[in-house]
Amino acid sequence: MSNFHSVEKIGGTSMIATATLFDNVLIGGRKDTDLYNRIFVVSAYAGMTDLLLEHKKSGEPGVYARFVADEDADGWREAIEVVRGAMQDRNRAMFGRTDRLAEANAFVDMRIDAVAACLDDLARLRSHGRFCVKEQLVTVRELLAGLGEAHSAHSTALLLRDRGVNAQFVDLTLWDQQDMRELDDRIVQAFASIDLGNTLPIVTGYAGCSEGMVRRYARGYSEMTFSRIAVLTGASEAIIHKEFHLSSADPRLVGADKARKIGRTNYDVADQLANLGMEAIHPGAGRGLRQTDIPLRVRNTFDREDGGTLICGDYVSDMPRVEIVTGVRHAQALQFFEQDMVGVKGYDAAILEALTRHGAWIVSKASNANTITHYLSADAATVKRVIADLQGRYPDAAISAQPIAIVSVIGSDISRPGLMPDAFQALAAAHVPIIAMQHQIRNVDVQFIVDINHFDRAVRALHRALIEGGVDATEDRRAA
Repeated sequence: MSNFHSVEKIGGTSMIATATLFDNVLIGGRKDTDLYNRIFVVSAYAGMTDLLLEHKKSGEPGVYARFVADEDADGWREAIEVVRGAMQDRNRAMFGRTDRLAEANAFVDMRIDAVAACLDDLARLRSHGRFCVKEQLVTVRELLAGLGEAHSAHSTALLLRDRGVNAQFVDLTLWDQQDMRELDDRIVQAFASIDLGNTLPIVTGYAGCSEGMVRRYARGYSEMTFSRIAVLTGASEAIIHKEFHLSSADPRLVGADKARKIGRTNYDVADQLANLGMEAIHPGAGRGLRQTDIPLRVRNTFDREDGGTLICGDYVSDMPRVEIVTGVRHAQALQFFEQDMVGVKGYDAAILEALTRHGAWIVSKASNANTITHYLSADAATVKRVIADLQGRYPDAAISAQPIAIVSVIGSDISRPGLMPDAFQALAAAHVPIIAMQHQIRNVDVQFIVDINHFDRAVRALHRALIEGGVDATEDRRAA
């Protein structure tokens, strides 16, 4: 397979802007052969996976969560009909031709009916009481997740064909197959007979495989599919289309006129962003691209002419500088103090084991002779359970947690002289006390631990001082 092609992923918010997506990305003024030598991996339309599983932020139950709860026999059935209605509403908004709309809706009905039949069978087994379907629930979650991407990929391929493009729907969801092969094998098989020179593959972001994409990568599964396709097909470039530029800070926080497109950075910076939950790309996906020297470009779907931000493995800014100020608005500082810790091994391992068991995401940690502090992206309830576990194992330890915010300044090389004094001065001028600080030797990021109520003010102050050029902090002094 030629390596003159790109592999491109389209996010859910970009997917629902259908007209713009076609004008700026899928067609984008191309004609004839220029339309090809591209592979598109698509996410479900925005909000669809929330309806299928559960809302990513609010936790409002979708089909899966209602099926697991089993509180109302008709609950999950009502939820899956909501999904059917939402998918058909989306089709109705996109398709002008009656025959194409009927074809798109028939596909939705077929897939939803098949999944509903599986859930019905499991529900009957569960009702007998002697059958445990806990293990099958993992499969149910995978099956439901794939519905969203199957819908979006199938509809996109139909719309492209209506515009004269030889688009091919590439279904990796494994919705009706028993062959549970590994992800890489499934991708190689799917692309073995596709000629990229005259075919435009539209690929499901979810792939059914033995690893279990949702189980292993949570909501980042479409980026893993995207990354592995790029690696296995030898792409010249990987491109992610989002609804915004990868910017120096959240424009809503620092002002759209002050936020700057990053333009160039490296995978090390992308990893730091992923660690803070502001994903340019899932860290597992970025690893494969980095190891095979495939550059990643992050583009704004709504800015057709702009080349976006290019992420490479070996890029370092010409001059040391901060590229982005971001962070975690709501985090927890878990502090473990044990006087007998000095010179004794094992405490750190026990803490890590408890954090892993309870699914607490570690942003960073610090330690001295008798104290280990983990800064966690986790809710208070999770941290409370961790503390209970650790207190049972170490009854003499003083273990506590407090809500904090983490503000991080990041760049491919932030070793410029005076950066730390400038940052301290900016935070002091904005009346933001520093609870703690983390500065790594590699000079890629500095993390400031502050009170949660000071997060916005800290981001604005550091962005002004380190990126905008030191505009004075009068505004935030007034806000203090």
